[in-house]
Formats: sequence, C-alpha cells, structure tokens
Amino acid sequence: MNLKPVSDHIVLKPMDKETTTASGIIIPDTVDKDRPEQAEVLSVGPGKMLESGKRMEMEFKPGQKVLFKKYSPDEFEINGEKFLVIKAEDVIAIVGS
Repeated sequence: MNLKPVSDHIVLKPMDKETTTASGIIIPDTVDKDRPEQAEVLSVGPGKMLESGKRMEMEFKPGQKVLFKKYSPDEFEINGEKFLVIKAEDVIAIVGS
C-alpha cells in the first residue's frame, strides 16, 4: 500500500497488543485505557509549512516504532488492513534508536 501523507501527518501501522504476559497472566482491556499506544511508521509527510515559507523537517522515518496517546490518531481501513494517521506533534516518543 502506497500512502503519501501531507503536511506533518504520519501514516502508522498499529502493532498488536500482548494480552497475555510471558508467564501466562491475562491482561484485561481496562488496564490499557489511558496508556500510550505503539505503532510502526509506514510513511511521513514532507513537514509542516512554517510562516517563513520553509518546511519544518520531520524527525520520523519509515520503519521506526513510535508511542502516541490512545485517542490521537484517525483510524481507517483499506482492503481489510487497518491504518492510523497522526500529526507529528501527537507522537510522544520514538521506541529504540
């Protein structure tokens, strides 16, 4: 799927949540209610246009994993596959290096 976001938007692929720990403990859905979500960056827009006429450089790259607030992204589905679109300012952290 070739999705090209505009401005400072990022297209993400949601990552599956683990509902059972390694020791076999089942984690209920209510535990994750206000915790950040994690997803993989699929594509990144060119950056937000600044008042000076230049674009703000995006700090995200395809393949990175990011954390964001649970209710920040817009969700959509194409050909049965789920995607998220989020603004760069709503990303909390990059996971790993």
